Amino acid sequence: MRKVLLILFAYISTQLFAQNITEYRGERDKIHNLVHTKLKVDFNFDKQTMNGEAWITAKSHFYETDRLVLDAKGMIIHATTMDNKSLNFNYNDYQITINLPKAFKRDEQFTVYIKYTSQPEKVKQKGSKAITSAKGLYFINSKGLDKNKPTQIWTQGETEASSCWFPTIDAPNQKTSQEIYITVPNKYVTLSNGKLESQKENKNGTRTDYWNFTQKHAPYLFFMGIGEYEIIKDSYKNIPVNYYVEKEYAPYAKEIFGKTPEMLEFFSKITGVEYPWNKYAQIVGRDYVSGAMENTTAVIHGEQAYQTPGELIDGNRQENTIAHEAFHHWFGDLVTTESWSNLTLNESFANYSEYLWRKYKYGKDDADAHLFTNVEGYKNGQNYDKHLVRFYYDNKEDMFDAVSYNKGGAILHMLKNYLGDKAFYEGLNKYLTKFKYQAAEVHQLRLVFEEVTGKDLNWFFNQWYFGNGHPKLDISYDYNELRKTVTVNVFQTQTEDFKFPLAIDVFEGNKVTRHTVFVNRKESSFTLPFTKQPKLIQINADGVLLCDINENKVLSDYIFQLKNARSYIHKREALLEVAKKQDDKKAFDAISNALNDDFYLIRKMALENINLINKFSKRQTIEKIKQMANNDPKTVVQAAAVETLGKLTDPELKSIFVKSLESKSYSVIGKSLVAMYYVDKSLAISKSKELPIEVKRIIATPLTRIYLEENDEDELAFIAGNVISGMYLSTDKKVQRLYKKAYDKIAKGNNSEAIQNLVNDIVIKGKQYKQYGFNNVGVDLMRQMVKTQKSANKSNEIKNIAIIQDAMRRLLE
Repeated sequence: MRKVLLILFAYISTQLFAQNITEYRGERDKIHNLVHTKLKVDFNFDKQTMNGEAWITAKSHFYETDRLVLDAKGMIIHATTMDNKSLNFNYNDYQITINLPKAFKRDEQFTVYIKYTSQPEKVKQKGSKAITSAKGLYFINSKGLDKNKPTQIWTQGETEASSCWFPTIDAPNQKTSQEIYITVPNKYVTLSNGKLESQKENKNGTRTDYWNFTQKHAPYLFFMGIGEYEIIKDSYKNIPVNYYVEKEYAPYAKEIFGKTPEMLEFFSKITGVEYPWNKYAQIVGRDYVSGAMENTTAVIHGEQAYQTPGELIDGNRQENTIAHEAFHHWFGDLVTTESWSNLTLNESFANYSEYLWRKYKYGKDDADAHLFTNVEGYKNGQNYDKHLVRFYYDNKEDMFDAVSYNKGGAILHMLKNYLGDKAFYEGLNKYLTKFKYQAAEVHQLRLVFEEVTGKDLNWFFNQWYFGNGHPKLDISYDYNELRKTVTVNVFQTQTEDFKFPLAIDVFEGNKVTRHTVFVNRKESSFTLPFTKQPKLIQINADGVLLCDINENKVLSDYIFQLKNARSYIHKREALLEVAKKQDDKKAFDAISNALNDDFYLIRKMALENINLINKFSKRQTIEKIKQMANNDPKTVVQAAAVETLGKLTDPELKSIFVKSLESKSYSVIGKSLVAMYYVDKSLAISKSKELPIEVKRIIATPLTRIYLEENDEDELAFIAGNVISGMYLSTDKKVQRLYKKAYDKIAKGNNSEAIQNLVNDIVIKGKQYKQYGFNNVGVDLMRQMVKTQKSANKSNEIKNIAIIQDAMRRLLE
């Protein structure tokens, strides 16, 4: 599962993050083992229900038993039989307990038949921050009332929601093969796990597709996807790799997903385990409840995967997710965590695959930048006290957080660095080979790495997997000019005990010497030689250690570091520090020189932080930025250059903005429109009006800024559809303030269409994020709108209040 990193709304109580640690959460006891699952299903689109028949083949694990307990949530159970003989059962809306005709002994196999109706709208279990709903089976626009949205059905099994649409033992430590017969109207395409064996046309205008999956996987990985899709065909070796997209995006499907075969080849190579399944399909689902999901051979992505060439030219925002889900087919699908407590065995590997892919495809700087963002995501949350392997938690959904994903990926990076690439990958191969089609726990991963390397790794796993936190280091230096040595003092300030390898670079002029030391106590000192006074000493020089560092550096240190550091994270750190002191000419020159950096993100950051309004601004710096606006090989850098030039509000720069409006990049166009607005308002506005609506949606924020400043009533309806996302889901405080201003303007205005669009979006977001209490926030927003309308004394007051109150009723349903 690719986690969706939502901005947690300010109104959420901290109680949502509190963990009840009183109950142990381990592997579910195995009374029975699933063997095979056969399903036949068809759908009632109007009632949003599914008619199902299930044949569940199982066997007793060890003790003989005459009862079978299956998870089955929110269903109507019509009958249970074995060999055509009725079986008595009890059902409590969550589990069905079936009385078997005899006590079955260990490994004695049997099959029960269950006829049932799945009612996903009556499922009571809740979702999480990562997976915003847990009803298993989703009907999208099932009655076709929304002409702007296709009718679709898709499933989402993780964590334990597959049992909302078929009876099963819904635990990750179970493995089963499967068959599914899916009956749908002829116009729909279906997708499921495994191979499409046959399609049978029925007399009533429906078709039955038979999907067969002969290998074993966990029940949460079962999948069905149904809708009107174009199937774009690709391949890896002789394995079909297909992309299921809506017709509008068919021309761009290979540009979005087309690196998938190369990813499968790369992951097969580094693990030494060839892609283990018979196909690899990816489908895009509307209103999907997370980022994506690794259903075996049938990955589903949310509609954010859809992109046009004007977006893709800036970078494929779904590429990391595509890699993440692909690697899950080894870590998660082939070998599965035995319990949600051990979720790291799935998600940390998938998270780290993003780094591995980016390093292979785009280089180390790019990968390090991605790792830095992930680590910051962990550090910026309420995550320090959480263990990576957690046997005590309130709800299994709590495990899907920046510890299981981001921190876990960083820990694997440290482990790989400590063991070496060859040993790390040999360990992965042994782990995948030994436990294929099985479930595993973290101790088994440790034992495999110990077997391969001969090293004791208890210390590493105890502190990183079964402990919490990370090192917090205070650094000081003692120089001895006579002995030509520097002593690096490392003091750990955190409560927890950590030991770790630490890379230290000593810069002597143009010479850099790397020292790797091992820190094994709270206070450690390391004496390093030099031939002449070091210009800089870089701690955690390789950027591998997950830690916080506190050391006393002055501006000259950061200027030197910005120019000479060898890793992205240290260049980034230095740039941000130097940018604070641009009243100093040397600092300004350092930022200006960073515009020439080989790595595009450093160039972009330099553009975003350079201060051109000061006495040191030189014409050649502006000329350099003008060239970057037109010619930088990265369009996101071009966009940043245009934005930086726009701050000068110089009419002489108009030609730059005019040329940039012809860019293929939507980000460049958006920045150019705002820059143009401050030198030629009429041209900027007329150009914005000419844009196709799909382009306007993508660059909504810069357009909103223009339209609000221009007080353009005609565009309020367009702005309204973006207000809630801008206010609550953006990380940028400027964007949040912009959309709050838009909300206030619409709330007190007379534009009924804008009010309708705004409250419609509040209803959608309120229901989507109900588990966060955002439905209550939505009601409060609309009550404030009613109050504002009553005091605004506008001609459409009665109509507008009726629109708002109707939306409140819909949200409260």
